[in-house]
Amino acid sequence: MLWIPIDRSLDISLIQQVYHQIRERILNGELQSGERLPSTRELSSELSVSRNVILEAYDQLFSEGFLVARQGAGTFIAEGTYLEQRKNSTLIDSLSWCEEINKDSNIINFRSGIPALDLFPRKGWAKLSHTIWNEIPPSTFGYDIPEGRPELRKVLSRYLLKTRGVFCHPEQLIITSGATQALTLISKLLLSTGDEVLIEDPITNDIQTIFKNSGAFLYPIPVDDNGMDTSLLPANKNPKFIFTTPSHQFPLGGALPIQRRVQLINYSRKTNCYLIEDDYDSEFRYEGPPVSSLQGLDPERVIYIGSFSKILSPALRMGYLVLPSHLIEKCRRVKWFSDLHTSSLNQLVLAKFIAEDYLERHIMKMKKIYKTRRDFLIQQLKLAFSNKINIFGYSTGLHLIVEFNQVQFTKELLEEIQQLGVKVYPVEEHAIKKGKHHNRIIIGYGHLTTEEIKEGVSRLQRAIPCIYSC
Repeated sequence: MLWIPIDRSLDISLIQQVYHQIRERILNGELQSGERLPSTRELSSELSVSRNVILEAYDQLFSEGFLVARQGAGTFIAEGTYLEQRKNSTLIDSLSWCEEINKDSNIINFRSGIPALDLFPRKGWAKLSHTIWNEIPPSTFGYDIPEGRPELRKVLSRYLLKTRGVFCHPEQLIITSGATQALTLISKLLLSTGDEVLIEDPITNDIQTIFKNSGAFLYPIPVDDNGMDTSLLPANKNPKFIFTTPSHQFPLGGALPIQRRVQLINYSRKTNCYLIEDDYDSEFRYEGPPVSSLQGLDPERVIYIGSFSKILSPALRMGYLVLPSHLIEKCRRVKWFSDLHTSSLNQLVLAKFIAEDYLERHIMKMKKIYKTRRDFLIQQLKLAFSNKINIFGYSTGLHLIVEFNQVQFTKELLEEIQQLGVKVYPVEEHAIKKGKHHNRIIIGYGHLTTEEIKEGVSRLQRAIPCIYSC
């Protein structure tokens, strides 16, 4: 008997369950070469499944060379199928991982940077998609140019000038598969092993990893309520570039004032380095007018990064780079060897979405919704923790920072909080120099309803040490 466990509640077919488990046992040597397997009738009876299930599982194993048939004798394990296992990763492991994901569905996740996915403008996007699909010539379904469709680059250059004060010709735009790819392209374009990068601290851990993977050394510049503290820029460094999020610093939320922007540009001119401007989350500004881009002050010095992940949906994988003219051709080649080009069809839909003002209307609508959610979150936090917390970094974007007076967010405490059904994220996780942010957490709210926010704060209150409930 094979003793194959069958679980009909799993989101994986019975055929695949049988196939994977026999395959794993052959590879790890539990079923050895020359060993006879039960007939399809015997195994189907043993497992209480249809014989067709076993037939199809066996057929797959035959086609991959795991099994051989001997006329009149039955089905046997083929020679040369044992593989020494360095890591015990099995189907059951994978299914357990899936079960963990399902368990997480009951957790209220205060993750930052996620828009309200249920409010994606489906009707408008579907209407434009239908139009595009009916209008485009067959050639559109082939390979495209790496820098992106001219229709999108043209409309995007006008949109960026109008809304962000970005000065660029359509030729200076490279359409990317999200902001992450834009950062990776910059790394490949500019960085070599041993190069120095001046970077805000704290800053997204993923960005640190991208630059480190290129062999760069990160020199952290501390951040305060007004973004990067430009008075701390080192006099004795020769960086390849300075990375900054001037309109909405992640994670602390500050905006760089004009005096610091001027200092930053003067420093980059003096050291002959580029400025990388990640315009993170800047569209959703709730207090005061939008902050203009750094790129508009020095277009030949600043490389500008933008994305539609927070405005629309991360599933679109749509971002862009605005480059100084002398870097365009080299970046085209790097993009081509990265993934050839970003989805042409999505680019064409997005171009119409912007040109016909769907995007601006969507942003205006979502600003009102996100502001309501933000205000409600602040109210709930104050009701739960009163004067024991400080809330800041909430003027822009989809998250805010909560600083607790007497709580250190250790790994153990974060695990306890999650066990009570709520997940929060420590600022310290994104710090380059550790030890300054142990009492601060990031709370994202864009994707949560007011009911979820209220319940999430309630669970957080129950999870925080008793000094906050006594």
